[in-house]
Amino acid sequence: MTEERPERPAEVDGTAHLFSALGKQIKVLRESASMSQRELGVAAHCGEDLISAMERGVRTPQPDFLVRADELLSAGGVLKAAVEDVREAQAKARTRHPDWFRDYARAEAEAVALHDYSNQAVPGLLQTEEYARAIFTQRRPLLDEETIEKRVADRLARQQIFERWPAPTFSYVLEEAVLQRPIGGRTVHEHQLRRLLRIGQLRTVELQVMPTDREEHPNMDGAFILLTPKGRQQVAYTEVQGYPRLITDPEEVRVVTERYGIIRSRALTPRESLALIEKTLGER
Repeated sequence: MTEERPERPAEVDGTAHLFSALGKQIKVLRESASMSQRELGVAAHCGEDLISAMERGVRTPQPDFLVRADELLSAGGVLKAAVEDVREAQAKARTRHPDWFRDYARAEAEAVALHDYSNQAVPGLLQTEEYARAIFTQRRPLLDEETIEKRVADRLARQQIFERWPAPTFSYVLEEAVLQRPIGGRTVHEHQLRRLLRIGQLRTVELQVMPTDREEHPNMDGAFILLTPKGRQQVAYTEVQGYPRLITDPEEVRVVTERYGIIRSRALTPRESLALIEKTLGER
């Protein structure tokens, strides 16, 4: 059986080359300034993994970052000069998603609130690059290397939503089994758990874990996402065996919303959830 979803379109508009070139410039400037990725991340108020991803061209340097980095790296305006090009490229990027995903991607990009229930794997917006690559590498039927890298880059690009301000409201509920499944191996698993800890400590994010020992559960129908696009009614998104569905019917959305509320009430609190993730890290 062939995979139903179409491939992500080729980026013929040149934006991928722009981001790759910017990443190389940032790396050269950083090394010339004798700064490590961690040091630049701390100075620019972002993570070391983000600096690494930008330098490899798989994450888009945000305009605010380019302005800060230009000063931190004494770039003399080289990075600032790319700000308008980046803004234009970001606008083009919103139209690159395949048809099956375009409606959801558009809603996600402009969301003022996003609520996610996941029962199999860490949600895409929370995944590390290595975890995402392991997910796509293990998928059956097997994907070719070019497709894997395109999908990883696309997933990481969507994570820029955490850098928006004013920020959307985020909440996540993960089944405990998601924390225990070592996708990609020990090191990838450890890095993923640490990313969950970092994301869970953001003021804009509520991260909860649903313990496996709960005797009652209101949703055995699979994972879902609730989105509230700016100026529009809340919608729900589900995806089963490669078949995506964007739910806009108010009654259907109400049912999913009701289930999510009950799930959150029976899950661990955010503080308890972060403690469980730390405990899981310690037991590895």
